[in-house]
Amino acid sequence: MFGFGKWRTIATALQKLIADKEDTKQVFIILQAMGRRSGIRSYKRFLKNDNAEKILTADKPLVSYLKDRDWLAAQAEGSLGRAYLDFTTTEQISADGLTQASVDGGGTSSELTDKHLLFSERQRDAHDLWHVVTGYGRDGLGELALLAFTWRQLGNPGILMIIAMGYHASMREAPQLRIGKAIREGFSIGRRAAWLPAADWEYLLTRPISEVRRTLNITPPDAYNSMADQVREFERAALAAAE
Repeated sequence: MFGFGKWRTIATALQKLIADKEDTKQVFIILQAMGRRSGIRSYKRFLKNDNAEKILTADKPLVSYLKDRDWLAAQAEGSLGRAYLDFTTTEQISADGLTQASVDGGGTSSELTDKHLLFSERQRDAHDLWHVVTGYGRDGLGELALLAFTWRQLGNPGILMIIAMGYHASMREAPQLRIGKAIREGFSIGRRAAWLPAADWEYLLTRPISEVRRTLNITPPDAYNSMADQVREFERAALAAAE
C-alpha cells in the first residue's frame, strides 16, 4: 500500500499531466511512484534471459547507439536503425529528451544496484524503439495504445492509471473517435509479443525492420492504423483552435 505522501505525489502528477499531455516528466513521476514491485519482477525476469549478461557488461549502453546519428544513418535502408533515425528526425526528438524528462521526474531509485539501474535506464531509452517496432505514432492515441502494449510487457500499475486518464479525457473531448478498440488491440499485441525488455536492440538495429517484427512477434496495429489519420486531424484542429 502507498502512504498518503506518495498518493499525493501521484495525484499531483496526474493533475499536471491532464493539464499538459506533453509533460513527460509527470509520466516518469507516476511510473516511478507506482512501479517498484513491477520493476523488481521485470529485472529478475531479465536476469534469467540468455543475453542478460552480454547486455549488462556491454562496452557502451544502448543510448550511445541511439544518439549516434552517423552510425544509424550507416545502417541499411529498411533496417530498424534507419527507421528509428527517420522517426526521430520526423518527430524532432532524441534519446536525450527521455533522459532529461526522467531526471526532471526524479530519476531512478537510489535503492537500485548498478546493474538494475542499467536495466531500468535501458528500458527508458528504448521507448521510441518500441514506437518504431510496434508502428504506434506519437499522437495521443498512439501513445495510449503503446502504453497498453507496455503494460502487458511490464505490468506497472501506473501505466493503467495513465491509460484510464487518457481514455476518459478523449471520450470527453471527442467521443466520436471511439478509441477503445485501438487501446484494446494494444493490450492484445503486447500480450502476444516477445518480451521486449530482453531484446538485443544493438543487434536488432542492424536488421531489416520486417525481420525484427517477425523475431519479436509484433503484428500490425490495424485498429490504430484505421483511425490514426482521423485522430491526428482532430488533434491539429484542437491545437489550432487553442491558438
